[in-house]
Amino acid sequence: MSRIGKMPVSLPKGVTLQVDQGNVVTVQGPKGKLEQQIPAVIAVELVGNEVQLKRPSDAKPHRALHGLSRALVNNMVLGVSAGFTRILDVEGVGYRASMFGKDLVVMVGYSHPIQVVAPAGIAFEVDKPGRQITISGIDKQLVGQMAAQIRELRPPEPYKGKGIRYRGEIVRQKAGKSGKVGSKK
Repeated sequence: MSRIGKMPVSLPKGVTLQVDQGNVVTVQGPKGKLEQQIPAVIAVELVGNEVQLKRPSDAKPHRALHGLSRALVNNMVLGVSAGFTRILDVEGVGYRASMFGKDLVVMVGYSHPIQVVAPAGIAFEVDKPGRQITISGIDKQLVGQMAAQIRELRPPEPYKGKGIRYRGEIVRQKAGKSGKVGSKK
């Protein structure tokens, strides 16, 4: 049995889960409401204050869907109860970020600032010097996707390490070219 799939998902206080027709799971909590369609072969059961997911057989596709479905339901429960955040660091001389209303404006070495519009359910936050961007929301997939799109504007380069990187990401530095100093022909 799948190690992840067999673990029950416990519902915190204030979080409700409902399974509709077509295996659509709706989770509602203090931070909002999320919906996700779970594959039809996976049975979702609400037992007391826990959610259990069961698969019909030990076939490989069923095992894979079992773990995936449990992870999706768990992420929805965590999202509506606590939320998710990703932190990006902006490194480089003259590189900075700022807020323009609810949108993010990033200046990372191009001739113009780049404005990133916040989709529904996502909130941006920038610290005072403009070196740290915090992306928060209840949908883990959407938070990760927005963080990846912002990082893609100027990924960290390996020679000086300038660019936008995830918090804790290690960028391996290359030595670069080293010319011979003082050589005469």
